[in-house]
Amino acid sequence: MQRTALAMPPTLSPRGLQRAAAAGYVGISTSKFDEMVEDGRMPRPKVIDRRKVWDRNALDIAFDDLPDDGDAKPANDWD
Repeated sequence: MQRTALAMPPTLSPRGLQRAAAAGYVGISTSKFDEMVEDGRMPRPKVIDRRKVWDRNALDIAFDDLPDDGDAKPANDWD
């Protein structure tokens, strides 16, 4: 019996990530990830039929845009 070749080569990272994998990719819990998607710090998912998939490249861009430790902007101009 021949196996269907759906698995990716081990050297190729998937482009689309499910919610838990996307959260893990950026190093946070799924609840924090949901919060960050809601407030715009992380990207919204792509939709494939009814399935939500996060683009790894968009996650990289959003992660790069997060402030570095010590670079946090003040809450307002008076701080």
